[in-house]
Amino acid sequence: MAKKVISVMIPTYNEEENARPIYEAVRDELQKSLPQYDYEILFIDNKSQDRTRTIIREICAQDKHVKAIFNCKNFGQFNSPYYGMIHTSGDCTITICADFQDPVEMIPKFVAEWEKGYKIVIGKKTKSQENGLVYFLRGCYYKTIRKMSSVEMIEQFTGFGLYDKSFIRTLRDLHDPTPFIRGIVAELGPERKEIEYEQPRRRAGKTHNNWYSLFDAAMLSFTSYTKVGMRVAEFFGFGVAFISFCFGLFFLIAKLVSWQSFAAGYAPTMIAVFFMGGVQLAFMGFLGEYIMAMNTRIMNRPLVVEEERLNFEEPTDGNG
Repeated sequence: MAKKVISVMIPTYNEEENARPIYEAVRDELQKSLPQYDYEILFIDNKSQDRTRTIIREICAQDKHVKAIFNCKNFGQFNSPYYGMIHTSGDCTITICADFQDPVEMIPKFVAEWEKGYKIVIGKKTKSQENGLVYFLRGCYYKTIRKMSSVEMIEQFTGFGLYDKSFIRTLRDLHDPTPFIRGIVAELGPERKEIEYEQPRRRAGKTHNNWYSLFDAAMLSFTSYTKVGMRVAEFFGFGVAFISFCFGLFFLIAKLVSWQSFAAGYAPTMIAVFFMGGVQLAFMGFLGEYIMAMNTRIMNRPLVVEEERLNFEEPTDGNG
């Protein structure tokens, strides 16, 4: 009877200090804790500018269990890992970050729950050794988006987990050019098992997440899974229009009965103009986020464009 195959997908971007250590850690954990399974390790590199690709090439030359996909450009923090997931071939796929913030020792725990019948087993952070402010703000974001969305979003979930091949097939069939795996798991995933863990610090190197990338992630989930931005703008607009009508009527009556003091001065008018201008710009920004998300989906561009594959048997046309 053929062994079941576990795929481990590792996205990389400028991880020269971590690429070989994470490979060795994953390999050793699989061989030590799960010797009854066969395995493959798939690196997908998002156009690293350091020695990451050189190191991955060396690993692929030494170990045929290791595959690699090199993107021709950096296609962002969502598309590249998603593309890597749908190009694994195992009976299940485990996603894990190269920086060691996803504990390798969780792998056998995921597999044990998978063997009990769960199609999705995810890691859920209860504590983190990362920046305290970032962790707090991320927690606030999860709670906010969970209340706003019709989909029950998963708090403190980064995508770290195990996915059965049946769910991987679902991901392949989506053809979503802007996939948000955390939302997809919550929306389309079958019954899942959540395993709590404490997130350690990055082993080496610098994080590539900044305030812009975190904001980008927040807006992607916001525009993909909520209508609240446009609904707030709509209700606020109706409310301000009604209040403005009431004030206009009041000042008209005041002028007719010669209450000059009520109609004197430009300060109230200027304050109202600047206030409404700021509100309009804010809601135009919200509208722009929705339009950009729609535009990206309408263009239906590939998730990534490949530059090279290593240790894959099947030919590829180079497109995602």
